[in-house]
Amino acid sequence: MSMFSTGILVLTSPLHTLPLRIAPVLTSAAQVVERTLYVHLHPGLNLGASVGQPRPVFIPPVVDVSSLITGLYSNAANVCAHLDVRVLLTNVCAQPNVAACPGTGLSGGAAANPFPSPQPLSHSPEVVLTDFALQDPGQSRLVTQCLQRYAGNCYVCKPGLASVLLHPQQEKEEPGDRGGRSEPMKTYSEVVVGGTFDRLHGAHKTLLNISCLLANKRFLIGVCDQDLLKKKVLKELIEPYALRVQHLREFLQDVKPSLQYDIVPLSDPFGPSVVEAQLECIVVSEETRKGGEAVNRKRIENGLPGLVLHEIQLLKDAHHTEIEEEKISSSSLRSRLLGTLLAQANETPHLPLVPYLIGLTGGSGSGKTSIARQLEALGAVRIDTDQLGHETYRPGEVVYNRVLEEFGPEFMNEDKTINRRALGLKVFGNKKRLKALTDIVWPEIALRLKQRIQQAREEGKQVCVVDAAVLLEAGWTDIVHEVWVVVVPEEEALSRVMARDGVSQEDAIRRLQSQWGTARQVEHANVVLCTLWEPEVTQRQVRKAWDLLQKRIQQRMERAKPHS
Repeated sequence: MSMFSTGILVLTSPLHTLPLRIAPVLTSAAQVVERTLYVHLHPGLNLGASVGQPRPVFIPPVVDVSSLITGLYSNAANVCAHLDVRVLLTNVCAQPNVAACPGTGLSGGAAANPFPSPQPLSHSPEVVLTDFALQDPGQSRLVTQCLQRYAGNCYVCKPGLASVLLHPQQEKEEPGDRGGRSEPMKTYSEVVVGGTFDRLHGAHKTLLNISCLLANKRFLIGVCDQDLLKKKVLKELIEPYALRVQHLREFLQDVKPSLQYDIVPLSDPFGPSVVEAQLECIVVSEETRKGGEAVNRKRIENGLPGLVLHEIQLLKDAHHTEIEEEKISSSSLRSRLLGTLLAQANETPHLPLVPYLIGLTGGSGSGKTSIARQLEALGAVRIDTDQLGHETYRPGEVVYNRVLEEFGPEFMNEDKTINRRALGLKVFGNKKRLKALTDIVWPEIALRLKQRIQQAREEGKQVCVVDAAVLLEAGWTDIVHEVWVVVVPEEEALSRVMARDGVSQEDAIRRLQSQWGTARQVEHANVVLCTLWEPEVTQRQVRKAWDLLQKRIQQRMERAKPHS
């Protein structure tokens, strides 16, 4: 079956039976759609009626809808994690003067149309799918045509919209499964939530969808920024604030465009939630409930009424590893990015195809050298620029003479060699003196580096790893095809440097502050690795990075072949 980039899934089964159908329906949908899958709810929709075109109706917010949203995102994370699933709520709204909605057991606004004109979506659907069960195989043509018209009346779709009827096997029903909870949910004029919202995943979407379900007028979202990110795992890989807000706005505008959305940065745990009197409800999880309670204490201190705490359940991550959380979380997603290609490498037509050059860098204490040795064990030629630097300091070399001229003979050992450690302590923390030293040393290292690369090329080596702590500062990125950056939290790097080099905390801090920060390094990275966890975890990262690199090199070689 042809794959479509974006599709819309119209769910017609009664709400209380859908939990048994979600996983197989999503599995089937993932065989048709490859990027974005919108989900539209219309329980009881009859697409096989021979008379009249079915029209969308309002579905009231009930407990079953909230449970279904959670189940949809939870199952999507398990069976089709590659899909961007979005549950649409434009037609889910409490309406006055409702009439019975046939076949659903719910009330719906039969006279009102939630779509006075088709709603535009961020990605226009190319195919519409449904779980509607045919009573007669001869209905197929009628149902697909009816489905296409229905979808086109609700949403702006691509011309030539295709339609697909899904026929998944329903999961076995357990005793007590029948009979849903159709009691209405209490809704509120204004709802607030807070979070980091890095790389929107199923747990974020559940939180946002249920908040949209609860809100009738305004939805306030606080997005963590600045100091609130400092203790996050792999904070260097957190998307920029502006990008996170952009993704939030796009998602929310798709889900429920009738709401007023206010997105604000949070530099403290409370933000506007403790000062805006008109807020009525805060949505929390079991994990963040204490934060919600703290918000209420602050509000009461400020003379404001407390907020209703609406708690949602955490979503389990069926694919988590030993270094990841059991729940679906952004930190787990960031850990899965380690070793993968985060950014395409720049074009390097000035560099020969072979060897492929990896520039490996990271701050002091990052574990860069241990990763370089692991890559060497996998078959790469390791070029240690620190060792090249040692060579330039030998008596009689250009660097040796110029350093003594610049800094004086007090840095000379008894055997006439330069005391690099004492020299380093002198220049770290003094930008002017550090630049004077690097202006002498770096050009000479670069010359030797190019000589080693040429030697590896003549020997027919396929991959070289340039192990260089100052790769970025020295501007050596034009010598390599890709930049790989090794990161660890600052406090971990500090303790490693103190233990390894036997220096004081003050000296270790000065050394780290004289280098580029990890966030700045990651901005230039094609691949990021982290040595925070057990050695076996790092080894798996390196192996993954190496295997993916081999595929990129192979593709590069294929592209370079002359076409007959």
